[in-house]
Amino acid sequence: MKVAFWPGCVSKGACPELYVSTHKVADALGLELVELEEAPCTGAGVLSEQNPALADSLNGLTLAMAERQGADLMTICSTCQGVLSGTQFHLANDPARLARVNETLASSGYEYRGTTKVKHLLWILVEDIGLDRLASLVKHKLTGLNVAPFYGCYILRPEEYLGLKERPERSTYLEQIIALIGATPVEYLGKSKCCGFPMLTMNREVSLKMGGKHILEAKSKGADVLVTPCPLCHLNLDGQQPDAAGVMKQPLGVPILHLPQLLGLAFGFAPEDLRLNHHVINTKAALEKVELKV
Repeated sequence: MKVAFWPGCVSKGACPELYVSTHKVADALGLELVELEEAPCTGAGVLSEQNPALADSLNGLTLAMAERQGADLMTICSTCQGVLSGTQFHLANDPARLARVNETLASSGYEYRGTTKVKHLLWILVEDIGLDRLASLVKHKLTGLNVAPFYGCYILRPEEYLGLKERPERSTYLEQIIALIGATPVEYLGKSKCCGFPMLTMNREVSLKMGGKHILEAKSKGADVLVTPCPLCHLNLDGQQPDAAGVMKQPLGVPILHLPQLLGLAFGFAPEDLRLNHHVINTKAALEKVELKV
């Protein structure tokens, strides 16, 4: 299956272990990744608030690039998914807005006709590849590992942008995959809430409390790790976790895995190949539960 691949900023910058893991899992799945190397940052929702016209043009360009490839646009980032899906929705429902975007894109030689489908890897795993195919690739069951799903904000809402009205089961895909690879899904309230990243530079203490609260709740329910489909959530919950522990005034110490890393372990890739030794929060104890070492 060929996809136009938009990795987003974080997996190519602050957390390259996520980019590496995605490629390894994609190879195992038979996904042909045609990377959109010149696509711009989505603006992570911030740009859409400050300069909607610029955000439309930048994200319209990414949609047009994927459209030119004649393939679905695959993201590995919930935030990118949300922003690109929002742009797609608005351009599909506002001809004047689409015309303004195409007027801007013309100087770059692009035109967006509105045919691009934006799909997160999580959706492709369940809807296009299928759970039966995933099960056939599992070489190392993660039995005994308690995994708390962390969806975050942008992959679940607004529902009308993200197809959840038509496919409400998308809000359970992480749990389905966790169970399929032999691990135990951990249910907790914070799984669909904000990780706090958007507030990090405006009110650091509140941001750290938000993330710390979710980690602490999952830990209290027995979670050994959290898994997220969002590199920004990964960056915040892993990278800022030591500071979050200080704000919460208690230890946290829960590793945060990006979805391809968790899947990669089940596919038999070595932890170091998935660069689990590059995380801020040590993954050793969690890996030992499933007889893996890093």
